[in-house]
Amino acid sequence: MRTIRRLRHVAMAVAAVFVGAIALAALAPPGLAAPLRLTLVHVNDWDQMAGIGGAGGAAKIATVVAEERARAEVEGGLAVVTFGGDMISPSVLSGIDKGAHMIDLANAVGFDVAVLGNHEFDFGPDVLEQRLAESETIWLASNVAIAGGAFPGTRATTVVERDGYRVGFLGLVTTETPVISSPGPDVAFAPVAQAGAADAERLRAEGADIVVALTHQGLGTDLELLRQVKGIDVVLGGHDHLLLAHHDGRRAVMKAGSQGRHVGVLTLTINRVEGRGGVPKVIWTPEFRLRSTAGTEGDAAIAAKVRDYQARLDETLDVVIGETAVELSTRGFQHGSAETAFGNLLADAMREATGADIALTNGGGIRGDTDYPPGTKLTRKMVLTELPFGNKTVVLRLTGAQVQEALENGVSRAENPSGRFPQVSGLAFTFDARRPPGERVTSVTVGGAPLEDGKAYTLATNSFLANGGDDYRVFRAGEMLVDPASGSLMAGQLIDHVIAAGSVAPKIEGRITRED
Repeated sequence: MRTIRRLRHVAMAVAAVFVGAIALAALAPPGLAAPLRLTLVHVNDWDQMAGIGGAGGAAKIATVVAEERARAEVEGGLAVVTFGGDMISPSVLSGIDKGAHMIDLANAVGFDVAVLGNHEFDFGPDVLEQRLAESETIWLASNVAIAGGAFPGTRATTVVERDGYRVGFLGLVTTETPVISSPGPDVAFAPVAQAGAADAERLRAEGADIVVALTHQGLGTDLELLRQVKGIDVVLGGHDHLLLAHHDGRRAVMKAGSQGRHVGVLTLTINRVEGRGGVPKVIWTPEFRLRSTAGTEGDAAIAAKVRDYQARLDETLDVVIGETAVELSTRGFQHGSAETAFGNLLADAMREATGADIALTNGGGIRGDTDYPPGTKLTRKMVLTELPFGNKTVVLRLTGAQVQEALENGVSRAENPSGRFPQVSGLAFTFDARRPPGERVTSVTVGGAPLEDGKAYTLATNSFLANGGDDYRVFRAGEMLVDPASGSLMAGQLIDHVIAAGSVAPKIEGRITRED
């Protein structure tokens, strides 16, 4: 594992450690290894290099990591620093360098073992392969395969050994990745329980005393994984941005929120004791800490790297392109459940740039989480903050029936905010979320006229949706008139739209009406 980057303990702590080490050694039966203190330092869903609201970011994460490594070393134990997926995207700078800066900063922080997240695939498999080649971390992807083998730069499992104990790690990625990201048709995602069971069994056969699953999936799937796979002891998770620590007396789950605003610290005291018939068995007990990074002094060298990246970004992007005459908000996830002024502005820009009859984009692609008061000067940086995925606008020819099917998909999860919810231009529709999915859209008009099932319409959408992302599979059946290779960046179209207008004043105007 990595060397200690920073040591901040006094002599009194060292003396206390020797006392504790003697006490732990006394617990071990003759002929068995003394207990091991294994500290798992966990971060997940970190893609913002500078943090948010005074917490998180590379420099503060690095400080906590260094402190926990030092603490474990002084106590005679071992620290393993883990990452729970979603690093290289989305962010403004990642939209430009495809996540290269995040890998550089992660190398500086010093993650030991990581699992891929769905956002690792946002720029496609070729870019991910390049980023993994630049990384100094061991990346796990037990249920991910390409051409029948491991994804380049990943492993299914890895083992850490210390003081006679073997700790096995495996990595599991949400099987929804092909729907919510862009892994391409050649990358396959096996069911997590199936892959987890096989790799946990193999790790046990290789002598693992403890099996830790790094996962990037929802908590419900994590708990189901533990129910189905008895060979996994600990889950260190991500994906749903939850901050939690759970132990049911047999297995443990920990998630550390997002953006490094907290760092999860799980210390396991692992002990080999004499079991029935004199056969040794391993027991362990957990101690949880969810450390806030607010108020933490960031690592100076890494903070300097972040400032350098930020300065380069600002120089490129801090150019005024126009202003908004009205309040614009992308706060929360309102564009994932209803028509929004910003969604209308974006869809109008796409339709205007392509000349299509209709434009439709997913609310989940709008990510800035920001309020823009009237009179705000809009910049390129603001636009790329809102649209960080680097999607291009493509044009499809669809029948009216296919447009209806796309809208049905868009509102199929409208009970709760969903990334697939459509923001539209050139059409208006009404839906009722009380009705069954697939039967919710009650009326549609295009250019003021009723949608006709058999009529052909041109539709502008983003390249992610055109490839079936967010379950817009019907788009894959449409005729591609402008493909991603020929299309322009959505962000560029919005920038051009604002520049041409000088001042924009989009409003909510009844394009989407809910009846429930």
